[in-house]
Amino acid sequence: MTMFGLDEIPVKPRMRGWIHLYAFGVAVVCAITLVTMAFSLVSVSAGLATGIYSITVCGVFGVSATYHRVPWKTTASQIWMKRADHSMIFLFIAGSYTPFAVLGLPAATGRTLLIVVWIGAICGVALKMLWPTAPRWVGVPLYLVLGWAIVPVAPTLIEHVGFAPFLLLLVGGIFYSVGAILYATKWPNPWPATFGHHEFFHAATVLAAICHLVAVWLVLF
Repeated sequence: MTMFGLDEIPVKPRMRGWIHLYAFGVAVVCAITLVTMAFSLVSVSAGLATGIYSITVCGVFGVSATYHRVPWKTTASQIWMKRADHSMIFLFIAGSYTPFAVLGLPAATGRTLLIVVWIGAICGVALKMLWPTAPRWVGVPLYLVLGWAIVPVAPTLIEHVGFAPFLLLLVGGIFYSVGAILYATKWPNPWPATFGHHEFFHAATVLAAICHLVAVWLVLF
């Protein structure tokens, strides 16, 4: 989750990476609680679905924090971490869909959604790994298209889980979309030395993740 190329200025805002580092710590605690309760109080499938979801949430925040906070010594290592950072976003999107597909949709519909989003995520990872310098106008639309793949099955999801989880899913999606736009436009950038445009992007992803966590919780219980 970076907007800085390797040839850009080395000075980063002091908050660069800290938002996702704190989010990673909270995500680990939430993941342990969520998965444990899903296995013990709901079902094995619920535990597995929330486990996949939790791994991708912790992964996206952990990889992002590592990439942005570690002072990489070589260009090669920085490039690889950039690839991992961008790739995790696709896995994160697919992982976030998994509990809703498994627990909130009819079996056939859920399987179809899972196939679509995970194939899309794998293609996105391949793009980022094989073409790490792809322009933002290539990557950002793919994030948005994959992120809104739930739209065709929205009425079915509301029918099975109720409006509240869907509303939280929708609000989270809006936060993610706003974050993607901020990422693409590098705006706003009010305090470049402390809290820049990328920090607004990271903050939007954390707010979205909170919405989706509560939505998953409501679907489970």
